[in-house]
Amino acid sequence: MGRAAATGGGCRGARRWLPWLGLCFWAAGAAAARGTDNGEALPESIPSAPGTLPHFIEEPDDAYIIKSNPIALRCKARPAMQIFFKCNGEWVHQNEHVSEESLDESSGLKVREVFINVTRQQVEDFHGPEDYWCQCVAWSHLGTSKSRKASVRIAYLRKNFEQDPQGREVPIEGMIVLHCRPPEGVPAAEVEWLKNEEPIDSEQDENIDTRADHNLIIRQARLSDSGNYTCMAANIVAKRRSLSATVVVYVNGGWSSWTEWSACNVRCGRGWQKRSRTCTNPAPLNGGAFCEGMSVQKITCTSLCPVDGSWEVWSEWSVCSPECEHLRIRECTAPPPRNGGKFCEGLSQESENCTDGLCILDKKPLHEIKPQSIENASDIALYSGLGAAVVAVAVLVIGVTLYRRSQSDYGVDVIDSSALTGGFQTFNFKTVRQGNSLLLNSAMQPDLTVSRTYSGPICLQDPLDKELMTESSLFNPLSDIKVKVQSSFMVSLGVSERAEYHGKNHSRTFPHGNNHSFSTMHPRNKTPYIQNLSSLPTRTELRTTGVFGHLGGRLVMPNTGVSLLIPHGAIPEENSWEIYMSINQGEPSLQSDGSEVLLSPEVTCGPPDMIVTTPFALTIPHCADVSSEHWNIHLKKRTQQGKWEEVMSVEDESTSCYCLLDPFACHVLLDSFGTYALTGEPITDCAVKQLKVAVFGCMSCNSLDYNLRVYCVDNTPCAFQEVVSDERHQGGQLLEEPKLLHFKGNTFSLQISVLDIPPFLWRIKPFTACQEVPFSRVWCSNRQPLHCAFSLERYTPTTTQLSCKICIRQLKGHEQILQVQTSILESERETITFFAQEDSTFPAQTGPKAFKIPYSIRQRICATFDTPNAKGKDWQMLAQKNSINRNLSYFATQSSPSAVILNLWEARHQHDGDLDSLACALEEIGRTHTKLSNISESQLDEADFNYSRQNGL
Repeated sequence: MGRAAATGGGCRGARRWLPWLGLCFWAAGAAAARGTDNGEALPESIPSAPGTLPHFIEEPDDAYIIKSNPIALRCKARPAMQIFFKCNGEWVHQNEHVSEESLDESSGLKVREVFINVTRQQVEDFHGPEDYWCQCVAWSHLGTSKSRKASVRIAYLRKNFEQDPQGREVPIEGMIVLHCRPPEGVPAAEVEWLKNEEPIDSEQDENIDTRADHNLIIRQARLSDSGNYTCMAANIVAKRRSLSATVVVYVNGGWSSWTEWSACNVRCGRGWQKRSRTCTNPAPLNGGAFCEGMSVQKITCTSLCPVDGSWEVWSEWSVCSPECEHLRIRECTAPPPRNGGKFCEGLSQESENCTDGLCILDKKPLHEIKPQSIENASDIALYSGLGAAVVAVAVLVIGVTLYRRSQSDYGVDVIDSSALTGGFQTFNFKTVRQGNSLLLNSAMQPDLTVSRTYSGPICLQDPLDKELMTESSLFNPLSDIKVKVQSSFMVSLGVSERAEYHGKNHSRTFPHGNNHSFSTMHPRNKTPYIQNLSSLPTRTELRTTGVFGHLGGRLVMPNTGVSLLIPHGAIPEENSWEIYMSINQGEPSLQSDGSEVLLSPEVTCGPPDMIVTTPFALTIPHCADVSSEHWNIHLKKRTQQGKWEEVMSVEDESTSCYCLLDPFACHVLLDSFGTYALTGEPITDCAVKQLKVAVFGCMSCNSLDYNLRVYCVDNTPCAFQEVVSDERHQGGQLLEEPKLLHFKGNTFSLQISVLDIPPFLWRIKPFTACQEVPFSRVWCSNRQPLHCAFSLERYTPTTTQLSCKICIRQLKGHEQILQVQTSILESERETITFFAQEDSTFPAQTGPKAFKIPYSIRQRICATFDTPNAKGKDWQMLAQKNSINRNLSYFATQSSPSAVILNLWEARHQHDGDLDSLACALEEIGRTHTKLSNISESQLDEADFNYSRQNGL
């Protein structure tokens, strides 16, 4: 106090004394201070305007500290006796100021300019509710003036983009939207787009807009817009490049106009004409779809054929004319020539002597002819008549002989020999003679009362079948077979009203859904070795229920991967609902269109009229190898009319629902109950379905036989549970841990084979160790269990161990080997567990025990992250740290975005309850220091603490 008083006493008359600065605001004192700095005092005669407040010519500007370089803040005012900086409400020491004075020539007033430096350390050491700031204060005789506040911030730019642009395939003239969220930085980064490493100038191209929240929008895609797009972010510190996004603008093919119809392909008669078109208007480009429909059309055509004329029969001879001639004529009308046909060749009229030359002979009258000539003519007529009679008798005798021989020599010989060469033929039989060795029943008498005839087809497929035609399997006596006489020559087989065929039945099995013609019949096999592909009988549905109230809960379908999360508060207070959930295990009601494939079970949750105030989370397993490059996956819902309609594509932006696709399940946030399923449309041949392959074994009725059944089902828990349930009923045992097979949509079939069978202990029928399944049967299986069966036979009953390999492979694709090493004796067999037990305990959990995050901690997190701050909505950072980077507009429409994000976290982590990952996400965000630092185990409620210990918090 004494020092301050002494010093203050030296500043008599001064307007203001600042003891912490050691300054006396007085003209002489200021001159003295300047003299200490410059070694020279300014003259006191510099005029100033006593009645003028200081006016700032230059005020400090906002500044950014780059790396460790200090920044300079400057301030200039007139008239000013003194200028000092105040930073964060505290005066800057005089020694840190650099001051300059000058004289304004126009006004003659003093002009003072002051500089200070601000370092990075000063800014980092400052902890306050706002940014580091500095302000100038200038004095004159009349008073003080303050400048604007200039903020000083440390400049930086993070390395990773908050959202990288994603590649797109769009049709021509479609809209392209590439999203880019630059890294966090101070100052905020400016965004620039590059196409193929060249900057994009949206001002020169009206079709491109880059002003909408850093996104690149191409209103109508052109072929020239295909390329690699990169988002560039830069501020005063650094530049950052995003990952490149490949944009492909494709053109779907279009048909050209039809050509003219071609000429008829035949000169006459019935033919065809055709016309064609090409897929060139436009031609498909960049993977665009080929034209749908026919490229060639055909129609029938009929051209009139030229018909050559043909003569009618001759007319009767006319009466004899006086010239001893008669005439006959014919016409060219059978048929007449038409359409340019030729006229009949030959004469249309013919004449001859009508008295056989007796009317005129050497131009002599009749009475002059010698009698000997008349006698010779009579003899010729007589002999001709006798010859004709002999020939007629001979023909009659031969005919009678042939008729009698036909009645006596033929039995049941097949008339149409083509029946022995295969194909479908109708058998007709001749009248049966007693004693014929080929007679169906030689003691059977004809029955003329039968009212129906046999004319059915018999199918012969190979020489073995032809051999059977001559054996007893076809011609043995059949009960109730009777004969009906159709004519004097022919009979046919007749079967009575109650006739039954008790012949030998040859077993045959065929691939499910395929025509019988794909398999060869082996009539001599009494025991089939192979049971080919078939669909196992299944139950109609799996179902579970639970009663839920305001506290919410979780409904789980054990061992299926299907679950339903009802959030806390979704059901109004004092209300409770019985909520059910079921899985359709029958024939899927969703019929795929075109190349669309069913990827999940059909899951129903209800009741449908229930209304929730907060979206619930439905988890549905799927069998797709998730990749946006190869799959286009859709969520579909069944309407009350039984039709299926698309709710959304997984990659789309929507505010009605949200889909989060994990590798093995899809978590859906919904507002209404109903029946839902996932479908996928393969974009490329590299689209992959995940199949679970497993092998089961059991003893057959024959003690020496052992059956292996190899299953290929969609990789969903509910599909495999269906197989397990059926195998339990059949006594099957799982022989090896199931494995995953990646089945590509490249149209190549699946092969299943048994390898390395011990040669002297076991045997399998030749040519049956490998079975092939068509691609469509596997790709569009619609969850129906698909299996192949193999029958192995032991040489001796003492063989109790089986060792072999099952190879399941797709041609030009993935392959898996199942190593079978088992004992066929049930007492010695090692049991392999089908499912983990965690799903089977409590199908319905209600209240706080159903959730991994204690309710009190959940409330604090929501209160913290739902509150906006200067850096934006913090729930967006919470979503990002939990790998939720898409369709954030859905959460923005919710009353508590953080609560919905935590509900999604609960659905994703229902098995592991990985609270450590959530804690790490909160720490990375950085808000935990200011808002959640007071949360500790000692402050949690006892119930929350106990629950956290149970769940590994």
